[in-house]
Amino acid sequence: MNPWLPASPCTPGHCARHHAPAAGRARAVARLATGVLTVLAGLLCAPLTLPLGLPARRCLTRLWCRAVIRAFGVRVRVRGAAGDGGAQLVVANHVSWLDIPLVAAVLPGRMLAKSEVRHWPVLGPLAARGGTFFLDRGRLRALPGTVRDLAAALRGGARVVVFPEGSTWCGRAGGRFRPAVFQAALDANVPVRPVRIRYEPAGPAAFVGDDPLIASLWRVAAVRDLTAEIRILPPVPAGRHTDRRSLARAAEHAVAPARVPAHVSLPPRVPSPRGTAAPGRPAHTAVASDSANRPSPSVHQCASSIPAPASSRRTPS
Repeated sequence: MNPWLPASPCTPGHCARHHAPAAGRARAVARLATGVLTVLAGLLCAPLTLPLGLPARRCLTRLWCRAVIRAFGVRVRVRGAAGDGGAQLVVANHVSWLDIPLVAAVLPGRMLAKSEVRHWPVLGPLAARGGTFFLDRGRLRALPGTVRDLAAALRGGARVVVFPEGSTWCGRAGGRFRPAVFQAALDANVPVRPVRIRYEPAGPAAFVGDDPLIASLWRVAAVRDLTAEIRILPPVPAGRHTDRRSLARAAEHAVAPARVPAHVSLPPRVPSPRGTAAPGRPAHTAVASDSANRPSPSVHQCASSIPAPASSRRTPS
């Protein structure tokens, strides 16, 4: 495992367990089939939307993403107002593969994903056609170029969506926001829009550790009354923070998950190396994990029974 990549202590066995009512096998199979067919329909119809203007494509994207979420039996609850469609960097906590259609259903924009997503069946071509930015997370030298691409898109009026934790967490806890991508908002002089994602019940939606995608899809389809809440928080205006670390901390504190219940014991934080920019390089050439690792009262680890995984889950982010 690359030591620079962020890791989460969440595992499927401990974090995805739940006692929520089951939807029934027949209904779960129907949801899974309907969800896959809805994704395929979006892939086939995507080329037909290319001649349309941006407002029309965004409207169709919202409708399609909502259809995907509903096909899996998930209810959506939106808190807050999205505001105008101007350029902004949207940052959200990362819990599940459901986060992507959930954010796109409310705040459609160009997303940042790991390079492996480009080669995924079905979702990869769809992401590429949607203008997704792909980052090779194993090549630190690729990060400055990605930041420049994000800043150029923001200057051009695009909305850009990133998950700066760099790894999925169970939702009961969260990780630190890596500050590198926030440099794009500073360079483009655009606001940052924090978004908080929460699922009820929390377990079934979590896509963490070495959890296979098909297992996560089935878990979501098989649970009854799963609700996805997306809370759109007030934007952090451009110019309020002059460096990416303080901007990342401000967004992280706004998005930080609810405090872990007092009866749950917490383990020590999982250490991760701190990166710094090399002498003579611009500040934004530092790696995405260069934020400080000091404990924060707004960020909590999982229950002490959760071991650290051998590798981190890095869903499209």
